[in-house]
This record gives sequence, structure tokens and C-alpha cells, in this order.
Amino acid sequence: MLGATGAVGQAFIRLLEGHPWFDLVEVAASVRSAGKSYGDAAHWLEGRLARNIAALTVLPCDPSIVRAPIIFSALDSSVAGDVEAAFAAAGRIVLSNAKNFRMATDVPLVIPEVNGDHLALLDHQRQARGWPGGIVTNANCAVTVIAMALAPLHAAFKVRKLFVSTMQAISGAGYPGVPALDILGNVIPFIGEEEPKIESELVKLLGTYCGDHITSADIMTSAHANRVAVEHGHTMTMSVAFDHPPTPAQALDVLHAWQGYAAVKGLPSAPSPALIVRTEENRPQPRRDVNAGGGMAVSIGRVRVDNIFDLRLVATSHNVIRGAAGGSILNAELLVSTGRIAALAPS
Repeated sequence: MLGATGAVGQAFIRLLEGHPWFDLVEVAASVRSAGKSYGDAAHWLEGRLARNIAALTVLPCDPSIVRAPIIFSALDSSVAGDVEAAFAAAGRIVLSNAKNFRMATDVPLVIPEVNGDHLALLDHQRQARGWPGGIVTNANCAVTVIAMALAPLHAAFKVRKLFVSTMQAISGAGYPGVPALDILGNVIPFIGEEEPKIESELVKLLGTYCGDHITSADIMTSAHANRVAVEHGHTMTMSVAFDHPPTPAQALDVLHAWQGYAAVKGLPSAPSPALIVRTEENRPQPRRDVNAGGGMAVSIGRVRVDNIFDLRLVATSHNVIRGAAGGSILNAELLVSTGRIAALAPS
């Protein structure tokens, strides 16, 4: 676990405790934490820190020292690029939560239920970069909610235009995050780099795997990103235009029926269903719906006619679990279940 002392790193550790497939054996962080016990280095934020993890010595983020074959990375983007590439070059499988490689043409950007087939891009990545290992990225936390909500509708009716306004929880800013006097009783209408991430990552996620690249979906997006005084749970309000406009009833039928990429079914972290359609007029809400499916499901509601585009809807999910650590762990599970971890292991 790289970046183990930060908020997302801690979420990884909580989710990996007792995992049926993975054992957390090494934690790594910055040089100022290296050499300390994890219990001393981490300002633990939530729940109970297991004794065996607290006793681990924090290692530097160096592939000659960290020897685990599967690497989860919660590193800040300021350092993630070089470090993650070094681990991939050393034969490790890197599941990255950072932005650095998301838009690289040979790196899979994956939400398993949405585009699990994009993992096949790893074969081209290994050949092109000469890496015995590889890098798989999960999406930005806001894009994850949007893409999961739109994937079934795009498959059925072809999304062409999207207007989305995000209401993003303070946990998305990490720790210590947003100062209390800035966010209490307030909305901050700016999150650095968030709007371009939404607009660029969505079309890759909903794109088509073509052997050595992904052909982006033809969707025009206008995104407004806002930080709000909610602890966990990013909420998206969306207006959507389609090539083949559905009625709200037709859209709801598709959302109810969606199963996603078949190979995801039954994986330890996979929620069932991945999409939960709320019929109440005032749902979904972060306080009531953020932990749906163990925090891995996306809740959707208020599907109705839009006065400018075709439909409007609301979606929410847990930004730290589904949108970060849990999404990355599910990517690793899909790699294992499809045999790609073994195929990418160093010879």
C-alpha cells in the first residue's frame, strides 16, 4: 500500500482488513514517515486500527524495498507518476488512484461494471513500455458516479450531451482537507482540475476498446464542480441528451435491468445490484444512501423529463469507497478473476 498514511490510504487499509483474496503485508509512504511504525506515522481517522497493521514498519516507496506483487497506490499526483512507473517496470501490478496515468492511451481507466473489457489494454501497455508489470487506474471520484449512472443509458440510447453539476463531499479533499471556516454553512464553487477530469475521463470510460487504444465516446459535457458541507457522498445532478431519447419509464426499465460487465458478478467487493434506483421524490441523499452496497453501489433517482435536453436525474455514491479505495480493490479482484494478475507477474 503506497501512500498508506493518507485518508485514501487508510480507506484501503480498512477495506482490505479480512479481505478473502488479499493480505496487506507492506505499507509505504513519504520519507518523513519511513522507518516509523504505521501506528505512529498515521493520524488514524476512522474506526479501529488493527494491531498487526499498526505494528508494520512504514517503508519508502521504492520497488527494491517494497516486494509485494500487487501494489495499491494512494499517492498524491505530485509524486505518483515516477513512483508508479518504477513499480510497473519492476514487474508489479499497480492499482492507481492518482490522475497521472488515467488518460494515457495505453493505460486502462476502469470501473469494472462499466468497462471491465478495457483491462485487455494491458497487453499493449506491456509491449509498448517494456514493463513486465503494469498500471491500471480507477476513475476520478465524481466521474465514477456519473459513468455508472450513464453507462446503461448510453448503451441503450447513446448519450450525446451532458450538463452536470456536482455536490462533492469534504472527504474528497483528503485530510486535513478544507478548513472548517471555509466550508461550514457554505458552498465552494471550485475544485481544482475537477471539471476537466470529468469532461475527459467520462468519454474514455464510456469508449470502445480497440486493441491498442480506446476510441472515446462522442459525448459533449459541461461540468460544474462544487464542494459542499457533506462528510461522505458525491451527488450529481444531470441533464442528458440522447441520440434516441427515451421516456423516463424506458430509462428506468434500463437502469433496473442493468447488470454491467458479466465477469464482475460475484467478486468480493462487487455490490449487487451496482445501481439502486430510488423511487421516492426526495432520494437519493448522501446521508441515507451513501453506504448502499457497502458504499460500492450508486443510487439513482428523480428520473424525469428535462425542459432543455431529454432527461434529468440525480445520482450519489460514497466517494472514498466506490470513488477511490473500493473501486481500485474491485479492479484488482477483476484482474485476479480473469487471470491477468498471473499473466502479468514477472518471469
